[in-house]
Amino acid sequence: MKRTLLTLAVLALAAGLAWLLWFWEPVPAPGYQHRPLALAAPPTGGDFRLTAGGETLDLKDLRGQVVLIYFGYTWCPDICPTNLAFIAAALKALTPEELARVQVLFISVDPQRDDPRRLAQYAGYFHPRIRGVTGSADQVAAAARRYGAAYRRVEQSDSAMGYLVDHSAYTYLVDPRGTLVQTLDHATPPPVITAAIRKLLDAG
Repeated sequence: MKRTLLTLAVLALAAGLAWLLWFWEPVPAPGYQHRPLALAAPPTGGDFRLTAGGETLDLKDLRGQVVLIYFGYTWCPDICPTNLAFIAAALKALTPEELARVQVLFISVDPQRDDPRRLAQYAGYFHPRIRGVTGSADQVAAAARRYGAAYRRVEQSDSAMGYLVDHSAYTYLVDPRGTLVQTLDHATPPPVITAAIRKLLDAG
């Protein structure tokens, strides 16, 4: 029994160290408040083509699934982890059959630092059905325009991070036909997200 507990403790410590090694980043400079931005424009939705895990991802190839889209970046100190954790909790409430028909896309608005490998590891930490997506600056901007997502670089010369990216923090729900049907606010509670997904699955 003691050996089992010791083994579990070692595994937990190793997992914590791995998280610190890969994902923890220094906090912003003192006094800076990282706040979600308002939408840049009313979202209209629509297809886009980006890259996930080194492979081309076209939104139209996900027809038949409910797709959740969230714009953020892996160096985000607070807003993104909160929303992704809430989305992950919502996914865990689904049945395996429901989950198989749902895909979450975490689109990085910081392609300069978020390479496909880092994105895949970061997104997968929250849930296997969350995929990290990136592309060129122009490709990301084109996708963001379709969904009204806003973002801007904020220099942090007195921080080891170098810069942050202020961004809007909405989650977009796309139905199985590829139509944007709902925009959820920052930090929408997991049960509300789960209910919204199930509504689209039932209608699909």
